[in-house]
Amino acid sequence: MLKTLIALTAALLTLVAGIGTGRASGIEISHFVLANGLEVVVIPDHRAPVVTHMLWYKVGSADETPGKSGLAHFLEHLMFKGTAKNPAGRFSQVVATVGGQENAFTSSDYTGFFQRVPREQLPTMMGFEADRMTGLVLTDDVVRPELNVVLEEQNMRVANNPGTRLGEQMEAALYLNHPYGRPVIGWRHEIEQLTREDALDFYRRFYTPNNAILVVAGDATPDWVRTLAQDTYGRVPRVAEIKPRMRPQEPVPEAARTVTLSDPRVTQPSVSRYYLVPSSTSARPGESEALEVLAHILGRGSNSRLYHTLVFSKGIAINAGASYDGTAVDATHLSVYATPKPSVSLQQLEEAVDGVLAEVIENGVTSEELTRSQNRMIADAIYANDSQRMMAQWYGAALATGASVDDVRAWPERIRAVDQASVREAARRWLDKRRSVTGYLVKDARSEEKRS
Repeated sequence: MLKTLIALTAALLTLVAGIGTGRASGIEISHFVLANGLEVVVIPDHRAPVVTHMLWYKVGSADETPGKSGLAHFLEHLMFKGTAKNPAGRFSQVVATVGGQENAFTSSDYTGFFQRVPREQLPTMMGFEADRMTGLVLTDDVVRPELNVVLEEQNMRVANNPGTRLGEQMEAALYLNHPYGRPVIGWRHEIEQLTREDALDFYRRFYTPNNAILVVAGDATPDWVRTLAQDTYGRVPRVAEIKPRMRPQEPVPEAARTVTLSDPRVTQPSVSRYYLVPSSTSARPGESEALEVLAHILGRGSNSRLYHTLVFSKGIAINAGASYDGTAVDATHLSVYATPKPSVSLQQLEEAVDGVLAEVIENGVTSEELTRSQNRMIADAIYANDSQRMMAQWYGAALATGASVDDVRAWPERIRAVDQASVREAARRWLDKRRSVTGYLVKDARSEEKRS
């Protein structure tokens, strides 16, 4: 398998080098800024007459006023309620009529809106999106029903999902001081109190061209996009001056924490752990890349340390893995998880997980593991060029969290530069239990007894 991956990467080396210079399959990725402060990224892809149009705002749940959690996500919903020029429903109706797709998303650090439409519809999409950037009209008649929609979403996605509820509790325990500790969707008791005035205040503070990034991927040229953007977005004035994101930071962690969530609906117990680690924005040079490679070696796929040891060798788990998302403004987390076989306790499984982590901390990773993971990660980056949305997502999320286009372009080279010593150092420095929260998801048998 390793030889196959090496051969694959060698065969695609020209494409990898292309990504590093801003060219994907020989196509130049362009970046410019309009006079009103709107950043624009153009990722040409002329294989089909389709474009993906994404508008990112550099504001998320971590930017909310304390006590008003869920406000960023609530406003995302309200952005579809129309303007004086384009009443509620018209934007979505046009997208549907031309056979397009649309959606929106909110995270801790950004909020985004996107459409995928035939290329000739790009001017129309820009016009709609530019109009609602500052022209949103909200009345209590539309705000109150939408609040109920958000509450039902919270009920469906969180309240009735034990795994998600455990994740919320783990995040809250991991972040003692930083606003990443509150859920993106919000705490229910605070969502219930959100008002039209809250939404409009938040909108006026953050929805302005100088706090936004436009990404266009697909059958478009930089000159065409620049002209269209100037004729639409360029007419939108700055309505607010955005201050630097100065959020409360975490104190040095001093104690490992544990969280247990019991629920009669749990069908499969599990153990998971979050480690507080730096993001690509907050890390020292090379540190985030070493954490990415470390997480990949630990828990990506059937060849990973955790999966191979716990599922294949010991036969005590039915699943195991690890992940790291470095795309964040402030400290993020590296997670490990495992699901036991029916005859195995969570304590036994956790001890086995700790054994795998201790081995990496003590002895590092092998050269074969390092090469395999680097090749796989770089190959995945190459394959991402096949997806307009993936490329738009990659660049948009990076710029919205403080990175630059050049940072994205140079990512493969930085991954290739990671060595065994830096991976071991990342494990030694950051896989410290004092920096962690361990979560146990268990079935609540007592609740079942009460129901029977």
